[in-house]
Parts: sequence; C-alpha cells; structure tokens
Amino acid sequence: MPDAPIKSRPTVLITGGGQRVGLYCARRLVEDGFQVIISCRRLRTEWQATPLQGIDVIVADFSTVEGIAEFIAAVAAKRLRLRAIIHNASLWLEDEGLTPEQFQQMCMVHMQAPYMINMAAADWFDSGPADIIHITDHDALGGNADHVAYLATKAGLENMTRSFAARFAPDIKVNSIAPALIMFNDNDSEEFRKYILSRSALGTEPGPDVVYQVVRYVMGNPYITGTCQDLNGGGMLKFA
Repeated sequence: MPDAPIKSRPTVLITGGGQRVGLYCARRLVEDGFQVIISCRRLRTEWQATPLQGIDVIVADFSTVEGIAEFIAAVAAKRLRLRAIIHNASLWLEDEGLTPEQFQQMCMVHMQAPYMINMAAADWFDSGPADIIHITDHDALGGNADHVAYLATKAGLENMTRSFAARFAPDIKVNSIAPALIMFNDNDSEEFRKYILSRSALGTEPGPDVVYQVVRYVMGNPYITGTCQDLNGGGMLKFA
C-alpha cells in the first residue's frame, strides 16, 4: 500500500521560478501562506548567502524528454498535495539565426513540458480547489512577424489551455495568463523602452505584481476555466 501524502501547507508548483516574475510570484505566495516548489535551470549563487524561505528548488532541464521526466519524478516523490501549478518556464530565442535544434528546444519548454506535467499531475492535487495556469504571451494571441518561432510555441501552450480545461473539468480549473510588457531587462536601450511603451494604451512598465494579482484572481474565482487573462495594458486599443 503506498505511503500517505505528507501533510503540509497548500503547495503551489511554479516552473521557471528562479528569477524575475516567477520568483516574485513564488515569494508572494509564501507570504500568503503557501508552500512553493519552483523549477529552474540552475541554482543561483545569491541563494547561498540568502536562502529562499518557504521555497523548495528542483533543478530541471525541460529541453529534453528525459529532463522533464526526471522533474516529474522528483515532484511525485515529495508526495505533496498541490493547490496549483503555474507553468512559467520560458525560452526566448530570436528568429535570426535560429537553428532547428533551438526551435525544438522552445517546443519542449513551452509545450512538451507543460503537457507531460499536466498529464502526470491529475493525482497530485488536493480535494479542494485546484488550478493549472499557463503563462503564455499577449502576442501569441495574434502573432508578430519578428518572433515567429517563439510565439508559435507559446500559441501551442495557449491552445492547450482550452483542451486541458475540458479534460480536467470540473476537478481542476485550467486558465492562461498572456502578458505583454511586464518588466524591462537591465540592458534594454532607451529607444527600445520607448517603442515598447508606445505599443500600449497605458504606456507603463507595470512590474511583476500585476501578474501576481491575476494569478490570485484566477485561483480565487471558482467559475472560470478555459479562459485567457490578456494582460496587455490596453495594447489592443493602440491598433484598433
């Protein structure tokens, strides 16, 4: 007879939670009383001096089937009951000079990993409310000539939202969040920043808390599944 799951605080699993928006959401969830598990490609040196509080880290390589399977096994071995899974892992590669192998890596990270994890996760959730959230991309809803491969793979994840919502209803709600600009990178030029800000009606760099607000909205609303929360700052209004 298998061992009973370990009792703990409600647990949220975040893939790609080692930096920026993913890590911010992980820390906020801990503040709100959740245990959090994150995946990341490598451990960060700053965590040695300042260990993550309330966050378990699993190093994972989602670019191969073997790496995804090892991650699934590591999560299953913890015998925790999940409250939510947030698929935030992402790989941003430009079309210019993109190799077939790199395109395949984006397919693995954005589609294969969420698919395999979701299929394995049906028995991981607690008996109460349960959520799977796919972090996609605002431009994946329409397309963009400058990022064909990246957005195609994010669009695949967006499409899986509806299919998994139908598959897992009514036990697990499955929704997506499709952000546009959330945070600039430190090396983004002033010209680039002005251009990106000009694409939205609100014209601001909102920061990661806006994503966390939507995560908590999705988790807290019992009557939404198969939806996309398009977090774009009014970007569609600029091109209407």
